[in-house]
Amino acid sequence: MSRSKTIKKDLYYTNDHEWIDFRETVPLAPTSSTSLHQWFTTDAQLHSLYPEPVRLLAARHWTPLNITQMVVEFLATHPGVKVLDIGSGVGKFCLAGAYYKPNASFFGVEQREQLVRHAETAKEVLEIQNAHFIHSNITQLDFKQYDHFYFFNSFYENLMSTDKIDDTVTHSPHLYNYYHRELYKKLEQMPAGTRIVTFHCLEDKMPAGYFLVDAKAATLLKFWMKI
Repeated sequence: MSRSKTIKKDLYYTNDHEWIDFRETVPLAPTSSTSLHQWFTTDAQLHSLYPEPVRLLAARHWTPLNITQMVVEFLATHPGVKVLDIGSGVGKFCLAGAYYKPNASFFGVEQREQLVRHAETAKEVLEIQNAHFIHSNITQLDFKQYDHFYFFNSFYENLMSTDKIDDTVTHSPHLYNYYHRELYKKLEQMPAGTRIVTFHCLEDKMPAGYFLVDAKAATLLKFWMKI
């Protein structure tokens, strides 16, 4: 039987590049299998899980559902596979991936605690069990705990003069290069068979052994495998 419930959450949103802490009652829709499917019928429907000011980030920072479906077909290689989203924001990719591939586990790492809270709230609404969110910097994460990876150019805001998510973390071209070097080293240490999908990335430089096996979405979406 479906059920309805109401929870209170400390929600955060951007206002002139500032995070505002406010309390709001969030009504949660019934979560039967039918209603779960309805959340994923369109991007706009899924975005409605989040408060309106946060939804303004969607166009630039969130992965569209049709892209997610292509990504998870490549990354969900076997039951129990662990997929890491590098810079998961409010959790949209992980939640959608977990919905499309219920036998895989999706993990998102995000350095902004406020966005992790939004991801956890959305997960609670959807009652999805195979999506998990980690508040951490990727430099502190052991990539060997995971099998495959998704990267939607989360470092790019270090080069942007506008449209940053917020100013709660430091941005600089130096950090852009630093994070890329750290990611390169972590991927370099992964075993043969590791897969990574990149989306809207400026560079195609990958560690030795990684080969491009496919490209879609006008080559903005690239599929890599370590041989």
